[in-house]
Amino acid sequence: MAPTAILSRQHLKNFQNLLQNFNIKCELLVSGIPKKQKENILDRLKNGDIDVLIGTHSLLEENVIFKNLGLVVTDEQHRFGVRQRSIINNKGKNPDILVMTATPIPRTLALILYGDLDISIIDELPPNRKKIDTFAVTKGMEERVNNFIKKQLEEGRQAYIVCPLVEESEEIDAKAVLDVYKKYKELLSNYRVEYIHGKLKPKEKDQIMQEFKEGKIQVLISTTVIEVGVDVPNSNIMVIENAERFGLATLHQLRGRVGRRRI
Repeated sequence: MAPTAILSRQHLKNFQNLLQNFNIKCELLVSGIPKKQKENILDRLKNGDIDVLIGTHSLLEENVIFKNLGLVVTDEQHRFGVRQRSIINNKGKNPDILVMTATPIPRTLALILYGDLDISIIDELPPNRKKIDTFAVTKGMEERVNNFIKKQLEEGRQAYIVCPLVEESEEIDAKAVLDVYKKYKELLSNYRVEYIHGKLKPKEKDQIMQEFKEGKIQVLISTTVIEVGVDVPNSNIMVIENAERFGLATLHQLRGRVGRRRI
């Protein structure tokens, strides 16, 4: 179970690549799937014809019935409520449970401390990954930062620019996605610049993220909606505006969006 459709599709692709030689059937269940296709998936799931089902909150619906659910994996578990995770766990008879996150919520940490949850820590980078360099810069270095972004784009890379607000606010002195989008649209007129934020419809967000993943968009201006696990190996630079307005957990999640390319 993953929090977004695009992340679920990414997991499906990875599982299919891993399991294709073992006759293990994987399937995807997200919102927007045609009714007939969804009914077919649910029937096959109930009969045990699907071995691995990957999906979003759609997995929590009452009509999603597993023949023999043995393992529940919740990715980015901090994006799901306790009750939601309980619903999917109860779809099996005492299944094994694995929860995954880069930013554990206090309740998870408490469960670890009081002995109800075993913990595994991945404290090293995957093979052939370079470490991410992080720099704090002042507004006076804006031109230098923009020149660095241009240089990366010229080399065929992609960039994220993250802002704390969607629109300009009289009460909060912070950069907004729509204003920064206009600025970079002019500054980087030779490249495709798009924006994404939580007020867009889910289909629009998925479409923009998919195009960014495919390299059709070079610069993505965003709020924190991009913090959850989409893998864009070609994106190697992220500029976070007004970083003081984000919590440490959010900054840690955002930082994980870059440096995903193997060398």
